[in-house]
Amino acid sequence: MNKFIFVAAENDAIPNCKAGGMGDVVRDVPREISKRGDQVHVVVPSYSRLHQNGVFRSKIKFNLRNTVYKAELYEVKPKKEYDNITHYVIHHPEIEEGGIAHIYHDDPTEPFYTDAIKYFIFCTAVAEAIHMGVFGDLDVVHIHDWHSSPLLFLKAYHPIYRKLKKMRYVFSIHNLAIQGIRPFQDNYSSVGNWFPEVELNHKALKDPRYEDCINLMAVGIRLADAVHTVSPSYKQDVLLPSRRPEFVGGESLEKDLQQAEDEGRLFGILNASNYGNIREAEKGLLYRNTVKALFGWLQDESKKYKADFLAHTGEKIMKYVEQPPKFIVSSVARLTEQKFYFFKRSPNAFEKILKRLDEIDGIFMLLGTGDPDYEQLFREMSYKHQNFIFTNGQSEDLIDSIYLESDLYFMPSLFEPCGISQMLAMRNGNPCLVHCTGGLKDTVKHMKTGFVFDGKTYSAKIEDMIKRFDEALCVWENDKPKWKKIQTAAKKMRFTWDKSVDEYYKSLYLL
Repeated sequence: MNKFIFVAAENDAIPNCKAGGMGDVVRDVPREISKRGDQVHVVVPSYSRLHQNGVFRSKIKFNLRNTVYKAELYEVKPKKEYDNITHYVIHHPEIEEGGIAHIYHDDPTEPFYTDAIKYFIFCTAVAEAIHMGVFGDLDVVHIHDWHSSPLLFLKAYHPIYRKLKKMRYVFSIHNLAIQGIRPFQDNYSSVGNWFPEVELNHKALKDPRYEDCINLMAVGIRLADAVHTVSPSYKQDVLLPSRRPEFVGGESLEKDLQQAEDEGRLFGILNASNYGNIREAEKGLLYRNTVKALFGWLQDESKKYKADFLAHTGEKIMKYVEQPPKFIVSSVARLTEQKFYFFKRSPNAFEKILKRLDEIDGIFMLLGTGDPDYEQLFREMSYKHQNFIFTNGQSEDLIDSIYLESDLYFMPSLFEPCGISQMLAMRNGNPCLVHCTGGLKDTVKHMKTGFVFDGKTYSAKIEDMIKRFDEALCVWENDKPKWKKIQTAAKKMRFTWDKSVDEYYKSLYLL
C-alpha cells in the first residue's frame, strides 16, 4: 500500500472549504487513489471554523519567530466517506478565515501579507506533524499552489525538517498568476521574520523581478520532484512569457518552468470532472431557485450592496416565471480579471452580445461574487439591460439549475489552467463558447462540441468572440440538427479521473 498526504488551502471533500478548482482536485484525486487500495491523508487549515465539529487527534508544538507555537490537529468528517481517506484540519488562532470564500484574505495594499502568515504557520505545523509521525510513514507529499510550498522550503532549508527529504514531493499549479510574493526581511510578514533560524539562499528563492522577495510559487517549481500543470495546453502556455492581454503565459516564471521541463520534472495532465455521485437536480426550478437565493441574500447583512439590487433582480426574474425565455446563456464563476477581463475592458462587446440575444428572446444569466469592481460593472449592466440576470451571490441549488437548464455556457476566460465549469456544462449536454486558451483548448472543439474564439491581437479576439457568439445563435436558430449534434457530442465527452490519475501514478508519483 502506498501512502500519500495532500496538503492544500482548499478541500471540497469537507463542507465549506472551497473557493475554486483546487478544492475539486483535492476532493477527487484522493478518492481515485483510494479506489486503487492506497491510503491518503488530506490536511488543510481550519480557518478558525472547520475544526469545531472535528475529533481532536494531536497537539503540535513548533518554533516560529523564536517563539513556541502550539497548533491542534483535528480529524473531520467528509461529505462522503471513502475507505483509506482521512481528512484533517489544523487549528491555530492566527490561521483565520479571509473574506474570499471564507478562506483567502485580500490585502490590496500589501498582497499576500495576511495569507503568508497563516500559511507559514499551517505549513510548519504540517511539517512538524509529519516529523512527529502523526500520519505514519509517507511515500508521496502532494502540495497545491503557493499556499503549501513553504513545506518544500522547510524540507530543503530548515535544520529540524531535513528528515522530510525521504518522501517524493509533487507540486500542482492551479493558478500561476497568484504567486505568494513576500519580502525576505524587514517586514512582519517576511520569511526572515518567521524563520529567523533558517539561512536564506536568496538566489534559490528570490522572485525574478523583486530580488529582495521570496516567490513561493517559484519555490514550489524549483524544489519539487515533479511539477504539474492541470492541462497539457496550459503547460505549453506557461513555458512562454506573458504578453498581456493578448497572451497569459509564464507570468515571469517561464525560465523556472523551462528548467523544470529540461530536467524532465514538468508534466501537463488534464484535470477531470466527476461523473458519478452527481448532486441531484430537478429541471424546471431555475427561476424558483433564483428567487429563493435572492430572499436568502436579502437577509444577509454582510452584503455590501443595497437590497434594491436584489429586489431589482427578483423583479426581472419574475417575468420569466410566466414567460420563459427561448434561449439561456449562462456563466458561473468568480468575478475576476481571469474570468471576465474581456467584458470589463470591452463592455460594448458584452452589450452587443446582449443585444443579439434579445433578438431571439434570450437572456444571459451570470452567477458569482468576487472583485468589487467586477461586481459593480455587472450590477450596472443588470440595471441597464432587461435580459441580463446577474445573481451576485453563491447558491449550490441555483448553480445546479443553471447548469441543467442553460442552452449555451459562456466561458470567456483571459487564461484558464484547466477549467471545470465547461466540463460540468458539457456533462449536462450544454455546448460551451470558450476562449482558445489552456484547458479550454483541450476540452472544447469548435463546431463539434462547442464554439471557440481566438485572435492574434486583443481587438481580433473581441471581434471573434462576438462573431462566434453570433455563429452559435445562428446554428441554434437555423440548423437544429447541427445544434442537436453538437449538444450530443458535448454530452458524450468524458474527462475522467481514472484516466488522469493513471498518468499521475506514472509521471508524478512514479508508482
